[in-house]
Order: sequence, then structure tokens, then C-alpha cells
Amino acid sequence: MSTRFDVTVEIDRPIEDVFAYLADGRHDPEFSPRVLEIEKSPEGVTDVGTVFHSTVRDSGMKSRRDFEISELTAPTRIRWHEVSHHSITADDGGYDLEPTADGGTRVRLFNVLEGHGLGKALLPLAGSAARKDAPAFGRRIKAAVEASA
Repeated sequence: MSTRFDVTVEIDRPIEDVFAYLADGRHDPEFSPRVLEIEKSPEGVTDVGTVFHSTVRDSGMKSRRDFEISELTAPTRIRWHEVSHHSITADDGGYDLEPTADGGTRVRLFNVLEGHGLGKALLPLAGSAARKDAPAFGRRIKAAVEASA
């Protein structure tokens, strides 16, 4: 059982800048309030196989989440999947980027959430909350990337 959420946002920054910012998952706390800490392994340039280890707070509970980069096509596509095991995981997610006519970047973010065990019962609630927050999440990404200039 899975559910998906998407959001598209236009960012007033060139596609190469937006790609570089989003490919470095260590920026996630700047736009995702649920991410408390994040580390990258191995250090250096993000590439396929890079894992971001994060501590997040969901519904008042802290958990450790590990996301592996599964595809990286500069400057248009980033894909990841969660390699940690929890009742609800992001089995597939990513960013699709395209330049806009005015020199900005259109970014589409998506995540496919999967329920495991008890998470199957909680998935509709988690998916609904994620879809409800998606527009605000997109605005936070836009604000964070534009502020990084």
C-alpha cells in the first residue's frame, strides 16, 4: 500500500544553482522543519550511492532516517529512496527541474510513501497530511533556495 504527494514551485534562480542546492541534502533542515539534523556519507560531491542520515521529528517522535541517492542527472533530475526501516517510508522520491523562460527554475518534488506493518493503517493519515502540507513545503523550498543566493 502506498500513497504519493507532489508539489511544483517556480524558483527565481538558474537551474544549475537550484540543482546544486537540492542535490546537497544537508540543506533539508532549511526548508523541512521535521529534519532536526542531517549528515552525508561519504563526504564530498553528492553522487549515486550517497546516503543522507537524518534525525527527524514526526508526530512528536524522533527517528533516524537514511536516504540514498539513486539517480542524479545534472541539472534536471534527482532521485532517492529510503533505506531505513520504519512503519512508513519514502520508497521513491525526487526532484524534476526545468528552466523557465525568465531564467528561473520550475521544480517538481514528489514522494511515494509506503506503509509497513502498522504503517499500512497509518498511511492514509500520513499521506493526507503530506498532501495538505505540500503547497507550504514548496513555498519553503522556494524561499530557502532563493535566500541561499
